[in-house]
Amino acid sequence: MSQAPAHALESRLIATGVERLSLLGKHAEALMAGYARDEVPLEGLSTTALNRLLAARILWRPDEQGGVKLAPKVRELIAEMLADESRRHVNADVAETLELLRGLVQSYREARDAGEYWRQEQQLLRLRQEVDDLNGRFADAIDSLWRRLNGDFGFVSRLADKIRENERAQKQIVRLLDGLALIDFDELITLVGSDGALRKLLVSGLQQQLTQHYTSLREVQRRLVELMARFRQQQSRSRLVAGMAGFLREHPGFVPGNYARRSEVPGLVNRAAPLVAAGAAALDHHPDGRVLGELLKHLPPPVHRPEPVSAAGVAAPQEDALVAARQQALKEDVERFYLAVVDGGEPLSALEFLAQGAFAWGEEIWLFQVIAEFQGLPRSEQRAFRLRPQESQAGRYNDVRLIHDVVLELA
Repeated sequence: MSQAPAHALESRLIATGVERLSLLGKHAEALMAGYARDEVPLEGLSTTALNRLLAARILWRPDEQGGVKLAPKVRELIAEMLADESRRHVNADVAETLELLRGLVQSYREARDAGEYWRQEQQLLRLRQEVDDLNGRFADAIDSLWRRLNGDFGFVSRLADKIRENERAQKQIVRLLDGLALIDFDELITLVGSDGALRKLLVSGLQQQLTQHYTSLREVQRRLVELMARFRQQQSRSRLVAGMAGFLREHPGFVPGNYARRSEVPGLVNRAAPLVAAGAAALDHHPDGRVLGELLKHLPPPVHRPEPVSAAGVAAPQEDALVAARQQALKEDVERFYLAVVDGGEPLSALEFLAQGAFAWGEEIWLFQVIAEFQGLPRSEQRAFRLRPQESQAGRYNDVRLIHDVVLELA
């Protein structure tokens, strides 16, 4: 029983591999032209062949306006087969790629200053290919995350497996974000200077690609949380059904009672709100009409007490003045907290100062005012302090940070 699916999977893998290798051999000339140049020439490719190469991830299109280029893995494979030492350095290390980009920029500048235009074009081509490879590696990693969500993560049956797949995907997202954080655009702007071609390649174009990668990663995280919440909901329902099935197996003669006809309904079933009986007078019934008339006659007349009329005063300014005075008092107390840190020179907790001073402020409004006072300081004065929040994560799958206290100290 288990050998047949494995044989079918192996046959499918072989068939897919033969198809991809046939595509490489059939369009070898166009692929090698794309390896030697910046883009793959489309003159010798039909629309069907182009779509098949894109679907096989042999070619990829970085954006809708740009041309078609070799996938990073295909370029790496060709470089390995040709022993092309100038292009066999491609790996997943973002820091090493950035170091290589710095070296290529320096070589490009030297060739430009020396008037070696052919070498300048070659260095610019290598720079463009390195940037494409960097973007391609991030795109492949995000595509791998999507395949994991739609494969391993989406079709496991146990909660423990689900959590493990979620942790793997989250760790990969963290690694990708750490790699993206290594790219410092301030450094790149200083590095390229006033060269228009380099600025377009390493600043505007790369920044646009990284924005797309950040957007894709946020979508992957949203999908992870959604799948986990949906699975927990399904898991709770399946446990309820499994528990009921186990109870019926232990008590095969169990018959549910007619709870609608019972005087005492169990609390688990009695979820409906109690009904209040409504009454109405039947005015079309003559005996009831006479009784209602007699009752109306014996009703006491309503007493309308005169209400003293006074001139309307202005209430809003008084309330505004009270609120302003209270805000000013809170601000002055927070300033005393800052002065106590300056005078003492030691780190001081905001809640401890609140408790020692016996102020009549709530802890939440006190912390809000302490943080707001720090953020309202000028930049020069903010550098004199260091505000360290004591916070914790709201939940295992909730990245909201809860601030419990803040500690203020001199920088």
